[in-house]
Amino acid sequence: MKRHATPSTLPLLLALAGAALVFSGSVAAQSTTAPPTAPGTATPGVDKRQELQQQRTDQGAAKGQLTPQEQQRLERRQGVVDKAETRAQADGSVTAQERRQLHRMQDRSSRAIHRQRHDGQKAGGG
Repeated sequence: MKRHATPSTLPLLLALAGAALVFSGSVAAQSTTAPPTAPGTATPGVDKRQELQQQRTDQGAAKGQLTPQEQQRLERRQGVVDKAETRAQADGSVTAQERRQLHRMQDRSSRAIHRQRHDGQKAGGG
């Protein structure tokens, strides 16, 4: 005996099908995310500051506050911080001392960005 969906079971079947689609989408989204970092090596504060400082450098260049050489120098400085972060994470644990060092480096980079953006030199020879 074959069963057919009745009008009373149709909403339930549609709800189940919708839930299955939502669930499969969330599983697919989870599988495409970056692999988690090892416990003790996450540096979300450092990463967020890197991102914000990159934005500040980009904005300074876009507004003509940074010469191309200043922008390049500031980006190299951020690269040094990136390498220091990678070295700190390499052994599987970022110690409090390593975090302090990374934050000090970022403090210096932040001051350099501010100084360069406000030194009166303009992109294009001003």
